[in-house]
Amino acid sequence: MARAAVIERTGGPEVIEWRDVTLPDPKPGEVRMRNEAVGLNFIDIYHRTGLYPVSLPGGLGGEAAGVIEAVGEGVEGFAPGDRVATLGPTLGAYATARNVPARELFRLPDAVDAQTAAALLLKGCTTEYLVERLAKVEAGQTALVHAGAGGVGQLLVGWLKAIGATVIATVGSADKAETAKRAGADHVILYKQNDVAKAVRAIVPEGVAVSFDGVGKDSWEASLGSVKRRGLIASYGNASGAVDAVNLGVLSKNGSLFVTRPTLFDYYVTPEERAAGLARVFAMLEQGAIAANIGQTFALEDVADAHRALAAGETQGATVLLP
Repeated sequence: MARAAVIERTGGPEVIEWRDVTLPDPKPGEVRMRNEAVGLNFIDIYHRTGLYPVSLPGGLGGEAAGVIEAVGEGVEGFAPGDRVATLGPTLGAYATARNVPARELFRLPDAVDAQTAAALLLKGCTTEYLVERLAKVEAGQTALVHAGAGGVGQLLVGWLKAIGATVIATVGSADKAETAKRAGADHVILYKQNDVAKAVRAIVPEGVAVSFDGVGKDSWEASLGSVKRRGLIASYGNASGAVDAVNLGVLSKNGSLFVTRPTLFDYYVTPEERAAGLARVFAMLEQGAIAANIGQTFALEDVADAHRALAAGETQGATVLLP
């Protein structure tokens, strides 16, 4: 038996229902994984609201860490008792246990506990591909990180500093400014009190090489005004809503800018890409460039409250759900 979250329709946090489920034996290629910690990510809200369409009825959540209880036919490289984690893309991690494709699992190093994995790995892999595969940031460049005290934001700040970039972070409050500074930000802008683009240009008159923007609609104009000629806007999230109706002429007007709306699983397609990205994340964690940054935990079945807090900007760092 297991407890699992199910949504039958999209909408607010109230659409999340908890049910008792009986898990069948794992099918060929599957393992049964009992969760010890589950990650909370903004993409979970996009799935719940229907911004990113999902099959209904269905589960939520893609990130979890735990222990294998059983393996299905044909599964190689995994055995009962192995400590593992998954990033998805198969949904349903909001559960005490579930059957999951073995191809989506990887072993956890001994030094990485379940809560750290659930807090870090999806966000860490997002950071890895944004900085190193997409933007290819180099030492000496300046980058803008929106929501620099958030889960991905803190990782971006730390990662960028570790490779020798100068980092400007935006945050919403004084306490979050201190969080971004602890993560390694060279400059912090309170976006509620300042014109972000003007503040960026006061720091680096030519503009930044890249803007990492997980906020979306509310920060789009700030990104446009902050990036230097032929610079890049990596619009990787929609925390404030989607950026829509983009006039390509605006990119020309602001300096022949590049813009992309990437997703993690277009950069983590093959086993080789996944392995290389995860190895890089674990290496950055080991050297102290990034950390799990767990700001708060919720009981797993209180995930609706966790969604409300995340959407309202009331969380700091990563949030972990505990079965």
